[in-house]
Amino acid sequence: MQRLFPVLVGLVIVLAVLSSCVFIVRERDAALLFALGEVRETITEPGLNFKLPPPFQNVVFLDKRLQTIESNDPERIQTAEKKNLLIDSYVKWRIEDPRLFYVTFGANGRAAVERLQAQIRDALNAAVNIRTVKEVIADERDTIMREVLNNVAARAKPLGVQVVDVRLRRIDFVPEISESVYRRMEAERKQEANRLRASGSADSERIRAQADRERQERLATAYAESQTIMGRGDAEAAAIYAQAYGKNPEFYSFYKSLEGYRAAFSGANDALVISPDSDFFRFWGSAQGNAPASR
Repeated sequence: MQRLFPVLVGLVIVLAVLSSCVFIVRERDAALLFALGEVRETITEPGLNFKLPPPFQNVVFLDKRLQTIESNDPERIQTAEKKNLLIDSYVKWRIEDPRLFYVTFGANGRAAVERLQAQIRDALNAAVNIRTVKEVIADERDTIMREVLNNVAARAKPLGVQVVDVRLRRIDFVPEISESVYRRMEAERKQEANRLRASGSADSERIRAQADRERQERLATAYAESQTIMGRGDAEAAAIYAQAYGKNPEFYSFYKSLEGYRAAFSGANDALVISPDSDFFRFWGSAQGNAPASR
């Protein structure tokens, strides 16, 4: 047993030395291989790797996954109109060059986040300060995000960082001007509503006038057609009367006189001031119309 103990101790030491010579790079990591304090190799591919045991060589791992920086509090930024906006944004970034990143920040990822936040703040100020509120909120929002992305990406590249995307999540007015903005928006909406009402009223009057004109035109057309039909009917009736008169003038005169009597004495209290010897009463005493009426 005493003989085996040194062997076991030696085996443990050998295994410890061998384990310190082997390291695994995972998919999400990049490895920096240091030799006597200097970076000898950058390893970005996953797999099993070998090195000399410490203190000759050692390894530092950096997370190369896509990461997100979200602002804890919205940035207060002033527009070209001297109005303050609260802008909430987020950034997607990753380590592009592990060696540069380590030289700049070491293994301190928090320092990198703080540097990027400062750059984003500067880029937002540069993009928003030259624009109006309307342009920032609606008209040029996409343009602002592109400008901020290009600005931050160019400044972050020498640090070994790749900025993938920049987004403006929310843009609000600061509380002290929100009320005045809402009142102005309300006044604009009321003005637009009044304009639409006036336009609708004018359209309704125009439609009514057009309908009245069409009604009058149709009534006039109908009246003209009715008068034409009545005239045609009167002409046909006159022709029929003339034809009947030509066949039997005596009967025609007698029939017309009867119609005249019926029309003249249709009422109970009708009275005529006319001479009994007039031609109107020539059929009054005789159907032949040749006997004078008696008084």
